[in-house]
Amino acid sequence: MTATTTPAALRAALEAQGAPAADPKAVGAAVAALRRDGLLDLPLPGSGATLRRWEALAELGAHDLAVARLADSHLDAHAIFAEAGRDLPDGVWGVWGANPPDGRLTATRDGDGWRLDGRKRWCSGAGTLDGALVTASDDEGVRVFALRLDDPRLQFDASRWQAVGMALSDTLDLVAEDVRVPAGAELGAGHGWYRYRRGFWFGAIGVAATWYGGALGVARTLRAAVAARDDDPFGLAHLGAVDAACAAMHALLATAAAAIDADPTASARTPAMQVRAVVEALTSEVLRSAGRTLGSGMLCTDGAYARRVADLTVYLRQHGAERDLAALGRDVLDTARLT
Repeated sequence: MTATTTPAALRAALEAQGAPAADPKAVGAAVAALRRDGLLDLPLPGSGATLRRWEALAELGAHDLAVARLADSHLDAHAIFAEAGRDLPDGVWGVWGANPPDGRLTATRDGDGWRLDGRKRWCSGAGTLDGALVTASDDEGVRVFALRLDDPRLQFDASRWQAVGMALSDTLDLVAEDVRVPAGAELGAGHGWYRYRRGFWFGAIGVAATWYGGALGVARTLRAAVAARDDDPFGLAHLGAVDAACAAMHALLATAAAAIDADPTASARTPAMQVRAVVEALTSEVLRSAGRTLGSGMLCTDGAYARRVADLTVYLRQHGAERDLAALGRDVLDTARLT
């Protein structure tokens, strides 16, 4: 996206592109086309135009959540490379940073480089990306490595990916066994850099902006349905509630973006947790209002709407629910403040 391109222009380009076919390869091709056409050339967070970045992510989410998932991951990879003082390599990149107990890579020093072993779960775009930033743990903590995915030593396991929602995001398990990588593959200042760099929480808000975009997509479907039967007072009431929820989410994102642009060095941990909690709650309400208005009919007869609802339901679960709310509550106690 050039300096003169607006989220509205991105929306027009996405509408012209149309929804991808129901195939992970088509989703990957759609993201590659967006990158090739410069539509993913967005401002870095904290650069003075953070809201424009998040509004663009929202438009991607409103268009197609599987496309948005991979596009957001590519944009996050770009920001991480920039934070590490490196240029983004060619192609479409992702970030695979999940570390569940049943799926972790280990990093072991091997001469001047590293050896990676184990399993990495939740690797979205595994079959279509060109490269990924992948976290791995050693005795000191978590490190992050840039891997090209055409390396034949990297294997992918599709057996555990049984999703209905976000099925097209091509989220597989990476399996590495004695994969040696050079020292230069590691980004940042060693263990802990990935998790504690200032941009970690900027990326977390970017995910929330994509959730908000998913809510916008549902809201647009609801508006069209209510317009066709505007004598329905209950439909109008739900549409009004959805509009208010979307306005609140946008306002909160705008406030967070302004704060980050005013002082990009300040910790964004607490604001990010606030944004994610509010967007998760309000997007859940949007899904509830739309479901109560549209009933089962559209879920059973409109494939695009049904997939959007299923995708958004799964995507929202990247929020850690009560676990994340408890972390926010701890911040409130530790800082003796309540916003």
